[in-house]
Amino acid sequence: MTLRGDHVAGAAFVVLGVLVIALSGDLPFGNLAMPGAGFMPILLAVLGIILGLTLLLRARESAPFSTIDWNDGRHAAMVLAIAAVAVALYETLGFAITMTLMMMGFLIIIERRHPLRATIFSVAVATVTLLLFEYVLQTPLAEGPFGF
Repeated sequence: MTLRGDHVAGAAFVVLGVLVIALSGDLPFGNLAMPGAGFMPILLAVLGIILGLTLLLRARESAPFSTIDWNDGRHAAMVLAIAAVAVALYETLGFAITMTLMMMGFLIIIERRHPLRATIFSVAVATVTLLLFEYVLQTPLAEGPFGF
């Protein structure tokens, strides 16, 4: 049997889904009328497992794992690094500042966009998202040192 890219990806989704279910077991699940904190992680984990199994079943249609071109690895590592820094700073800096800086990092550092345009876009998206969650959805997000 030839190991294919979808074998690896499908198995990774299945393992990740099982891990999420195991780690979110202490969160209240609730019910469909009133879902608890564990409802969404388990729902997404089950969906990931189902899609991972689908990838595994259809893996023979994908390219062999040994022929995959890994030239985009540097790009992926930069995305992962910026996202990890954003996760680490989220509670300290709050949603608005963290998301603005993360998007600016993606756009300026990785995508090499014009810094002023990237900044304007990042501030606008973070502001609209913050307002949507705070006022329309009435879901508070993490506040930063400046109260927003």
